[in-house]
Amino acid sequence: MNRMLLLFLGVFSLTVVAQAQDVGSVLGHVLREQGGVLPLATVALQKGATTTTDDAGRFILLNVPAGKQSLTVSVAGYATRTVTVVVQAGKELTIDLTLAADGVLNEVVVTAGRKIESIRDVPSSVTIVGAKQIREQAAINSSITSILGNTVPGLGTFTNKATNSGQTLRGRSVLVLIDGIPQSTPLMNGSRDLRSIDPAVIERIEVIKGATSIYGNGSGGGIINMITKKPDGSKAISGETRVGGTGNLTHSDNTLGYRLSQTLHGMVNKFSYVVSGVYERTGVQKDADGNVIAQADGLSETRLFNGFGKLGYQINANQSLTFSFNFFQSKQHAEYINKAGKYDQYPAVGVPGVDPGEPAGTPHSHNMYLSYRVNNLPGRTNLEVLLYDHKFQSLNRYVEKSNSWYGPGQTYIQSWKQGVRANLSTPWKIDQAGFDLTYGADLLKDKTNQVLTDGRVFVPDMNMTNLAPFGQLKVDLFDFVLKGGIRYENARIKVKDFNTIAKGPNGQGSIAIKGGTLNYNATMFNVGLRYNKLAAFSPFVSFSQAFGLNELGRVLRTATENTLDQITTDPVITNNYEAGFSSQLGPVSFTGAYFVSTSKLGANLVEQGGIFVTQREPERIWGYELVADVKVLQNLKVGGSYSYVEGKAESATGKVYMNGERIMPPKGTGYINYLPIPAVNLQFSMVYTGSRDRFAKRSNGVYGLSEGPVTDVTYFNFNAGWNINSSFNLTMGVENVFNQSYYPPRSQYRVQDLEYVQGNGARLNWSVGYRF
Repeated sequence: MNRMLLLFLGVFSLTVVAQAQDVGSVLGHVLREQGGVLPLATVALQKGATTTTDDAGRFILLNVPAGKQSLTVSVAGYATRTVTVVVQAGKELTIDLTLAADGVLNEVVVTAGRKIESIRDVPSSVTIVGAKQIREQAAINSSITSILGNTVPGLGTFTNKATNSGQTLRGRSVLVLIDGIPQSTPLMNGSRDLRSIDPAVIERIEVIKGATSIYGNGSGGGIINMITKKPDGSKAISGETRVGGTGNLTHSDNTLGYRLSQTLHGMVNKFSYVVSGVYERTGVQKDADGNVIAQADGLSETRLFNGFGKLGYQINANQSLTFSFNFFQSKQHAEYINKAGKYDQYPAVGVPGVDPGEPAGTPHSHNMYLSYRVNNLPGRTNLEVLLYDHKFQSLNRYVEKSNSWYGPGQTYIQSWKQGVRANLSTPWKIDQAGFDLTYGADLLKDKTNQVLTDGRVFVPDMNMTNLAPFGQLKVDLFDFVLKGGIRYENARIKVKDFNTIAKGPNGQGSIAIKGGTLNYNATMFNVGLRYNKLAAFSPFVSFSQAFGLNELGRVLRTATENTLDQITTDPVITNNYEAGFSSQLGPVSFTGAYFVSTSKLGANLVEQGGIFVTQREPERIWGYELVADVKVLQNLKVGGSYSYVEGKAESATGKVYMNGERIMPPKGTGYINYLPIPAVNLQFSMVYTGSRDRFAKRSNGVYGLSEGPVTDVTYFNFNAGWNINSSFNLTMGVENVFNQSYYPPRSQYRVQDLEYVQGNGARLNWSVGYRF
């Protein structure tokens, strides 16, 4: 009631002032010269009000005195611009202002602190994969796992599969989000969360590295937030039609595929919208020697559909509604089956045949949310409330025999999440110090299980309810940025009585487990400090924690005790320590970071009897990342990255290295980007993975599962783009441009004859687009 009274008095006072003098208003957008909007830009009158743009680049100044006014727009990394405007009494002046880039440390990020902030205010490692990078990488391979594997230091490389198994971030699990909505299924990891949206509908990807609990369960290695597109421009209707194809360059038989996409967007009065549809059908994928790549959760003969829509309504200058729906489906309709190779001798290949199971992949994944935002509440507080619904199904390939159950079978994971996120932000200033408090609460209901298509239950229903209040304070003082936060996790998981799956005929090996309720309570902290005075050297240090119930389903399905309270299901609490810096010296930008990640009770997967068993042991992971970019000429840019990760767990026999499921070999990337003319963009890039040999053969003379040695791999890609005119454009990319024969790291460390497959041979990807 008091808040509503204050709001009423504030509105009344503004009305009285507006009636007492001749005033108008100024509103519009702040735009990037190279395209797109600029959130978090400061828009100020020479003598008068100041505001900042929202995430759509919009701003509004009310009660501006009539007459000539000087308007200044500024944001980090862009040249400040001042314009003169003429305001008329009682009228709105609409103006769009464009800023030119002035440096490279100019990105803003929303994921790190759940609000728009400059990347220079984040005391941790952040990688932004922008629209330009997404387009360039999608021209080579349209799978989001390939795009991220080629661009994000610390993330495992592309495995050429429909899953992202082995693509850990800094050796730990990563929480995948779409517009802040969790896609991951940490209660039972299906490893298909990254490939749950097509890059055609993604505007940018924000990767926050290191443990963070700001979004909840499952972010021990960090967060990958894929932010969907917003309306671009002010037309009632505009868009792009795109047609393309794929195929192997040297062995083209049965490899041809095609891709169609249509995007429409526009603004009509107070409404804005984006609608997009993508359909892709791939042919057979072949290695450099012309062999059909074996089909174990592969991307050959895949049919993909992605339907996306977003509708926005600007209620008034300070209030807006957004509704969004995304549906993704990807299934493999293979006419080839696996023929086992011989580990370390010759590859597994696909041979003509029919798989008796249902098409593997992601039969269903939808994301739906409704967001309400209101700005300039009393105390300059901003509020966002987001309601969401997410349903996900992951269908694994059919197997004739398994070490986990009796007879043939095919499993699928089902997850249904519903939740509410309430987020408030209140800024204030005292003398030279600026403060910004972000606070709120998350409510999540998550029901996850894993069953076989024949009706057998592999993992029972895990019904989780989690309520988590949080707070985050940022302090700006004398070129220092200090951030600290707290989050309280209060999770409850109900599991009914169940029987573990039989491993022999007539229920042999099945154990009756009495269900119950698992309660988890944990308080997570984070604190970080960054110094921003010198562009040449901006260092930071940070400590952060994450909460995870990783692989609870795996623990339940391998249980040997007969009651739930006897099973070790304690959460994984991850502590992340990091020190790093960013540097801008003329045309050279450089970033580096060193990190250590520990957990007293980890969730390391170790082979026992041919299956993975979760080991609840102390873990320590460490490593570093280096990234450099150099603008050699106005039209020539080069750059690269190198990341190293290592980890050990404390077993009963002492400290042992962690296997390839968690720890990737060193990774390096490099690129040369050249614009011979403004309309043509050429890029030549490299992906390198180093060697890793940490394990000895076991007593039976073979390596344990995922303990095989990895030799180094280097391959090269090429992509080109040509803006023919304002309407037509052409893109072309070649993956593995030199048609090198190689085994991806996962093929090597898995030590499985059926999974010992080579990577793609030289593969062409082309498309032509029409914009209107």
